[in-house]
Amino acid sequence: MTAAANPAPLWQPDSGRIAAARITHFQTWAAEHHGAPAEGGYAALHRWSVAELETFWRAVADWFDVRFSTPYERVLADPAMPGARWFPGATLNYAEHALRAAEDRPHDPALLHLDETHEPTVITWSELRRQVGALAAELRALGVRPGDRVSGYLPNIPQAVTALLATAAVGAVWTSCAPDFGARSVLDRFQQVEPVVLFTVDGYRYGGKEHDRTDTVAELRSELPTLRAVIHIPLLGTEAPEGALDWSAVTAADTEPAFEQVPFDHPLWVLYSSGTTGLPKAIVQSQGGILLEHLKQLGLHCDLGPEDRFFWYTSTGWMMWNFLVSGLLTGTTVVLYDGSPGYPDTGAQWRIAELTEATLFGTSAAYVMACRKADVQPSRDHDLSRIKCVATTGSPLPPDGFRWLHDEVAEDLWIASVSGGTDVCSCFAGAVPTLPVHIGELQAACLGTDLQSWDPHGKPLIGEVGELVVTNPMPSMPIRFWNDPDGSRYRDSYFEMFPGVWRHGDWITITDRGSVVIHGRSDSTLNRQGVRMGSADIYEAVERLPEIRESLVIGLEEPDGGYWMPLFVHLAEGATLDDGLRDRIKRTIREQLSPRHVPDDIIEVPAVPHTLTGKRIEVPVKRLLQGTALAKAVNPGSVDNIELLRFYEELARTRK
Repeated sequence: MTAAANPAPLWQPDSGRIAAARITHFQTWAAEHHGAPAEGGYAALHRWSVAELETFWRAVADWFDVRFSTPYERVLADPAMPGARWFPGATLNYAEHALRAAEDRPHDPALLHLDETHEPTVITWSELRRQVGALAAELRALGVRPGDRVSGYLPNIPQAVTALLATAAVGAVWTSCAPDFGARSVLDRFQQVEPVVLFTVDGYRYGGKEHDRTDTVAELRSELPTLRAVIHIPLLGTEAPEGALDWSAVTAADTEPAFEQVPFDHPLWVLYSSGTTGLPKAIVQSQGGILLEHLKQLGLHCDLGPEDRFFWYTSTGWMMWNFLVSGLLTGTTVVLYDGSPGYPDTGAQWRIAELTEATLFGTSAAYVMACRKADVQPSRDHDLSRIKCVATTGSPLPPDGFRWLHDEVAEDLWIASVSGGTDVCSCFAGAVPTLPVHIGELQAACLGTDLQSWDPHGKPLIGEVGELVVTNPMPSMPIRFWNDPDGSRYRDSYFEMFPGVWRHGDWITITDRGSVVIHGRSDSTLNRQGVRMGSADIYEAVERLPEIRESLVIGLEEPDGGYWMPLFVHLAEGATLDDGLRDRIKRTIREQLSPRHVPDDIIEVPAVPHTLTGKRIEVPVKRLLQGTALAKAVNPGSVDNIELLRFYEELARTRK
């Protein structure tokens, strides 16, 4: 997709908005103090940020007044990837920065929490700081030391934020899973890191129902032998099980928090890849790296500050939860919603945005498209006047999603489709408050991120589809994977194709104006007669049809040199996959995308399988269709419904 194909922007910030944006003030200040270009807008600032990487990150640390308790020797001691060494000599604490607003705004809301009753609960900065102080002291009393792992089996509730911050204050390492994960999925993650403390709930509420989790918690306790303590949060009102401590008891004291000063590269948390094949990767990110990357991303790209309210629909099992909590770093009020995204109706998230007066509302592309299909009309039904930006991630936002947000939310709406990964807990490309928004495109690569599109020979491409690569280190790149002593799994994950260069596994196009189009995962690319296309392009076209609820496309290289490309469709209620619908699907793909990518077969399925974080499962389905046994093709604990995969296993058998 080139500029010529899509010339007029959908939205353009006016001069007042550009002048007021924090990124504009940062550029002016960085020009005075660090030699950044004063003119040339974002494009010039981005070029400088990747050409002068050390100066840029020093400027970020200075601008946000990062408190180093011991000074750094230099910004980047070793730029080689993997293994780049950032800010050696420096010590700091992430939680100390997350609670700084308590100093001058103690009575303002730090957290706003809602569940499906939609009754907001406010936690002030001073109360959050007090709870973190009390809990950190209790963790120390339990023998938790810097580097120990602390785990949470928790929904998106204020207690989860307190537990994360108390863990970071102690210098321990946080890790969490959502309570809709079954015991096996949780153990696949937590057993790798051997936690000493487990925070749990007795259950959770979702879709208007209570879901008891006491049996699962008992199983976790019995299968995690390293646990020294279990802390019970009575979300459904039950007593703490035998041997567990009660949340209210461990957070009752009025204790000034003590923040352990740790090295810049000290581990902050462990995140997990979806783990669709084999055990999930246990990705370790650092206190300093996350602090700087999130200050840049939230304070400059998302334009968040003390007057903002930041709502992203997420769960504690997804990196976006960690990213959401980091909104505290910019003094922003963070909105926590614990419940179903579509309860009591599809428009539920817009109601939350209205109730909490959210200024930045983040959700999934899938939710936006579901609202469009259900004919939700947010601006008619809700007062969304406070929203400055709607951001989406999880998958590329289709062009129709951009149009729908523009038409149904607000014409003067900054739409930020963003893309990054759990691997960096941040965005490679996405939101820039001073740039126009073009339909189907991410605005630009992020500051300090040398994002490029490469052909298989490592040649940069403009206006053509290539591999997403990052050619210089980012502070939030993993410091390591857990239980990967020689670093081989880490290297194989990102640096195998282009040594010394991060290859992420997405197909992208960088346009001649610097915007970015994401085409889907490169390891599930559809390559027909040499023409490559991302699966996201197919989904975007097919799912416009009202009869198609969701789809899954697979490209299969066959042993005889042939190529089979089936399209699996989950139909809307009342729809029938007859010859007429089949013809419409084929015509849609032929006319809108490419005649080479018309599917060989269109097959109805009861539903499309997803990972626990909501991504369509493409590669394991491809393996199943190639004849791999289910047990080897997919980690059952990583998928939302293992039964859905038996269909593909059976199909592979019958096709032989």
